Amino acid sequence: MLKHSLILFIRNIKKNKSSFFINIIGLSTGLACVLLIYLWVNDELKVDGFHQKDDHLFQVMQNFERPDEIITTDYSPALLGQTLLNEFPEIEYVTSTNIIFQENQAKGILSGPDNFIDTQGMFATGDYFRVFSYPLIHGDKESVLNDVNGIVLSEELARKLFGTAENIIGKDLEWESEKLKKTFKVSGVFGNIPPNSTVRFDFVMNYDVLLDDNRGSREWNSDYAYTYLVLKEGTDIGNFNTKINGFLKPKHTSRAKSSLFVRQYSQKYLRGNYENGVQTGGRINYIRLFSVTALFILLIASVNFMTLSTAQASRKTKEIGIKKAIGMNRRGLIFQFLGESVLMAVLSCALAVLLVMLVLPQFNVITGKQLSFNIGPEGALSIAAIVLLTGFVSGIYPAFYLSGFKPARVLKGKLRTSVNELFVRKGLVVFQLSLSAIFIAGFLIIQKQINLIQTKNLGYDQENLISFERQGELDENDIDVFLSELRKIPGVAGASGIRGNIIKDVNLNLGYSWEGSTLQDEEIVFPSPQVNYDFIETLGMELKQGRTFSRTYGDEASKLVINEAAARMIAYEDPVGKYIKRGGEQMQIVGIVKDFHYNSLHQNIKPVFFRFDPGGRTTIVRIKAGMEKATIDRLREVYEKFHQKYPFDFRFMDQEYQRLYEAESRVSSLSRYFAALAIVISCLGLFGLAAFTAERRRKEIGIRKALGQSSTQVSLLLSEEFAKLVVISITIGLPIAYLLAQNWLSGFAYRIDLQLGYFLMAGIITLAITLFTVSTQAINAAYKNPVESLKEE
Repeated sequence: MLKHSLILFIRNIKKNKSSFFINIIGLSTGLACVLLIYLWVNDELKVDGFHQKDDHLFQVMQNFERPDEIITTDYSPALLGQTLLNEFPEIEYVTSTNIIFQENQAKGILSGPDNFIDTQGMFATGDYFRVFSYPLIHGDKESVLNDVNGIVLSEELARKLFGTAENIIGKDLEWESEKLKKTFKVSGVFGNIPPNSTVRFDFVMNYDVLLDDNRGSREWNSDYAYTYLVLKEGTDIGNFNTKINGFLKPKHTSRAKSSLFVRQYSQKYLRGNYENGVQTGGRINYIRLFSVTALFILLIASVNFMTLSTAQASRKTKEIGIKKAIGMNRRGLIFQFLGESVLMAVLSCALAVLLVMLVLPQFNVITGKQLSFNIGPEGALSIAAIVLLTGFVSGIYPAFYLSGFKPARVLKGKLRTSVNELFVRKGLVVFQLSLSAIFIAGFLIIQKQINLIQTKNLGYDQENLISFERQGELDENDIDVFLSELRKIPGVAGASGIRGNIIKDVNLNLGYSWEGSTLQDEEIVFPSPQVNYDFIETLGMELKQGRTFSRTYGDEASKLVINEAAARMIAYEDPVGKYIKRGGEQMQIVGIVKDFHYNSLHQNIKPVFFRFDPGGRTTIVRIKAGMEKATIDRLREVYEKFHQKYPFDFRFMDQEYQRLYEAESRVSSLSRYFAALAIVISCLGLFGLAAFTAERRRKEIGIRKALGQSSTQVSLLLSEEFAKLVVISITIGLPIAYLLAQNWLSGFAYRIDLQLGYFLMAGIITLAITLFTVSTQAINAAYKNPVESLKEE
């Protein structure tokens, strides 16, 4: 029986070559898309999930209640971890690491016996390698960070410093950074960090080094750490969160509106977005988006198979009639047709695997990943399940439809196309075209939103603006001399400095109060960049009122320049010249700049207080247009004159800004490719269906042409049916596209308006592509000699 079915399958392929190739190309392309998305989704789901204690590994989070919203952060006081361990029996291990952007001491120079390396790592408390499963090659994870003078190196860094990672325990290294110069002894070596880890570092030092060097890090009101817990098995997370909720107040902090909770560490990557203290998504939204995309593409490919199978039912009627007449029941026929469908899916899968291996390198470039097709037993089972499901879904309707023919009617040649058959076939086409319209509309809207992000006026000019970090020991005079040297370079239009980064990592401060403010206002956390002279001018921000920080005046440290949002919040009639308090210090507002975006467009513009501080290590330089290369070369020379050990590592700020939207940019690229493939797959099915329709109506076409209709009129007649289906598809698909687009755009504070034109354009493109595909077959049929079709019987 199996042999007979295979022989029939092969005969059908030979007999219907065009249908076979349309089906195999459509299914294999659809399966290739699904496999690529499966590899991507599987990798995304495993990010940060490789730690042995993943199920019990949590990070401490904080909610800050402001008058208008709740802010959720993963910062915490440095002293919190050990205190929690002492007071809560549910905790098995705890570790804290430093926040690098606030304390840049984890970036500097490590000097070995023969060379030195510019590198970056972290400070961590003793149980770091117990909590996290980074592979420790040499050293004991229980004691490797116990010594305040110990340092744990990556294997790669060890080889750079010593030429080997073997037998280096106890060897000395010199460390030099902004505030710290110290000799350390190698206490351990760890192996390669897995590629799906969000944390990358070259070394780990004992956290006490930071605590001893920074008095502020020992204060409960200062958030200088990330705190991680391993909870004992069986701990009820809801009850534990209830217990720690009010732990900080009033015993440890004066913050009246601060509360704690824990979040599973591996969920940080997937579900890192919070709104008013409630988790609202993150990259998990993109996983859902592309999972649905994979399903839709697979459905489009399967619909092709169903449509062509039902359309070509007449070619199998005699075979079905004879088999039923000699005793084969309907169940046997169903299994035969489903078997053929599954076999087609298996062949398509084999071709899809070849396609995936061919395009995977380029797919890795687009997604920024290191995916490979080395799948284990679990992956093989998943792929097998996808193939079987595809075969089953593709063949289920044709199998039941074909097996339902009555043998007597078939053998007498009385079989006619039923209304139900036409309804189902047209319904499948409408479903397929509706998905295509959704893909096209979604692609257009994503492109428009990304374009808005890339071109929106941020309130300052990013063009030809570069930034770089200064390292090593510096003093205020050195910074002034350095900036003065930079300004003398012919291609430099301006130079200044800031602590942190204006695009991200802006210092956050609270404790501001003003006339008419309340105690709650002092709990509001404001971005408060500390900048040098000429910073506002270098960035090209527009001054609305007053002045910026100037050398002409005296005590600029007690002055503030605010943005319009801050002026509106303070609500003074004329803020310039007025005083506000920061803690116990009186600070005078001397200027107001127009609102600008210091972070991504996912967030609304917030009040900003600029403070003066000439000690910022991030240098901002504006280069004159057309002089970029020569100016950067001169900047490198000046930098190396002041920093002999340190490399000149600069970044263009417009490129750094685009990194804020890396996920959206990748979604945009992927959506472009997958939308194109979905449309191609749809066109394949329409091409085959149009060819079959034209063949079935060839005598009608011959009669019409014999009676005087032109080839153009016949072509329009054949295309008219599909045009009606496209209109119905657009009517169904575009409202769905609108709802999906609204949901996606809700994640942006600044977004495009969903104009009718975007959807009209998607509809027109869908109609044009469909009619082009169908018309190729319609024109071909219309121009055939009518005599050939009329003399056939």
